[in-house]
Amino acid sequence: MIEIPEAIVLSNQINQTMQGKRIHRVIAGGSPHKFAWFHEDPAEYDALLHNRMIENAAYYGGRVEIRAEGAILHFGDGVILRYYEKGEPLPAKHQMLVEFDDNSALVCTIAMYGGIWCFNDGEFDNFYYQVAKQSPPPLSDEFSHDYFMRLFNENTIKLSAKAFLATEQRIPGLGNGVVQDILLNAGIHPKRKMNTLDDIQKETLFRSIKLTLSEMVTEGGRDTEKDLFGNPGGYKTKLSKTNAALICPTCGGIVRKETFLGGSIYYCTECQVL
Repeated sequence: MIEIPEAIVLSNQINQTMQGKRIHRVIAGGSPHKFAWFHEDPAEYDALLHNRMIENAAYYGGRVEIRAEGAILHFGDGVILRYYEKGEPLPAKHQMLVEFDDNSALVCTIAMYGGIWCFNDGEFDNFYYQVAKQSPPPLSDEFSHDYFMRLFNENTIKLSAKAFLATEQRIPGLGNGVVQDILLNAGIHPKRKMNTLDDIQKETLFRSIKLTLSEMVTEGGRDTEKDLFGNPGGYKTKLSKTNAALICPTCGGIVRKETFLGGSIYYCTECQVL
């Protein structure tokens, strides 16, 4: 799933690869998918995007957005984006295919669920989209220590660390995947209640968000996800399915895997005492 590191990497790669290309043809909804979401009728995407030039791409939380002369292509966190050069074989099944005038292409597929939204600038009022656009990115100066502390209130302090960081769009794009390493680096158990943290631990968590995400971006995204060209990211996740031995890379302690709040959590029994 696309989270903040992958959204940053993908938007940068799109800018480096597709900027200035003109859209020749769009096929949207060609392969039916029960959990593929579109804005209005996907059959209209071709007419809306035809002959428009790719200007730039940006990220908002765990979402990627491409601007094309007044039209917007916006992708949710469950969409897999792949770029194909001229002559490369294209997959037979996809939820959207964007062909450019030089015969290169962007292919979008969805494994579990995801949104592929195309609209004119200013016409999309999706709640999650608006929150992601309005919230300060964690790696920006606007996401300051003061801002982070304002996220603590009478409702959020009752939450677990995982719920605080990864639910209710408090920090858009921060999902269950990146939270695992953030909490390990902060020495905080995913189930620990936020009202048990002192000021020093809150400061440590804030710094871990910044430093962990920065490292993930610098390394080209997580090794559990793939980039625009189908290559896995260079950041080796510490707590994920790639840690088959379930040994903590920090202290060598035992890593436990459990189901919690609808997903898997990992934690070190030594570094993250509950």
